[in-house]
Parts: sequence; C-alpha cells; structure tokens
Amino acid sequence: MNYATIKWTDIANGEGVRISLFVSGCTHRCKNCFNQVAWDFSYGDLFDDKIAEKILEELSSPFIAGLSLLGGEPLEPQNQEALLPFVKSVKQLYPNKTVWCYTGFVFDKQLLEGTVGNIKTVMQMLENIDVLVDGEYQIENNSPDKHWVGSSNQRVLDVPDSLQKGTAVLLSE
Repeated sequence: MNYATIKWTDIANGEGVRISLFVSGCTHRCKNCFNQVAWDFSYGDLFDDKIAEKILEELSSPFIAGLSLLGGEPLEPQNQEALLPFVKSVKQLYPNKTVWCYTGFVFDKQLLEGTVGNIKTVMQMLENIDVLVDGEYQIENNSPDKHWVGSSNQRVLDVPDSLQKGTAVLLSE
C-alpha cells in the first residue's frame, strides 16, 4: 500500500490534535473530491514498517489525541491488509487514543454486509476504529456547516456502539 501524505498535527479530521494518514487508492472517484491525486493506488510513497514505526512513535506524544485514516480510501480491499496490523498496533499501544476513519463505503449497507473485500478483515478493522465517517462525498449535498463531514449524506458513527447494536449509531457530540 502507498500513502499520499501524512499530517503530523492535524485538527481538521477528528477531535483534538491528530496524526492523519492519507492512503493512496480510491475507486469511488467522488465528483469534486478534495484529494483526487490519491485516487491512484501507486501515488505517493510506500507505507512500510519504517513509516508505520514513525507514526507509532509520534502517537506517544501526550498532545496527540489519536490517528485519522483518510485517502484515497482506507477501506479499499487493496488497502485493508496493510492497514489492519497497523491499526491493531495503534490500539494495542495506545488504547486511550482514538482512531477515526473516513470512508466512502456505507457502514450498514456495505461494510456490515460484506460487500467490501474480506468480511473478516473488514470486521477486524472496524473493531479497531472508534469513529467512522461513512458515505461518499456528494457535491450536490455539500454541507459546510456540518461537523467532520463534507456532504449531508455522510455520517459520523460511534463504531463500538454500532457494532454492538448491529446498526449505525451516530456519535454524540
């Protein structure tokens, strides 16, 4: 897997100061996407052990609230295998820090139904994510007044609660 960029101190993609990893590769191709360069799976740099270790080290800083995964598309089947051991490491080392994931896939209509790659891998990914912002960006539903999303069809979900209840549960702010 490749990544397009890393923001080491990001306040726009989740609560608190976060490290944001923008992975490469996305098949959604949303109209007016803010990061079209990251649609290409081969764009950017290789996400290897060295960069994973650097992110894990930087997450130790007390002012970093957690990790945000964006793209491209973190939950593309081609990206799941590389991200799964990484997010497991994040949650194991930093159980009190949150993992946010932005995806164009819909939690209860695609991810839970197993239509996005290997269902076992997807479920393990979700078990290590605290907050999921789901749904493709839709320019016709652009919603700059909504917190954490770009269009009104997108939702900010409490993943542990959603998994427990088997349905999408909005994060209470």
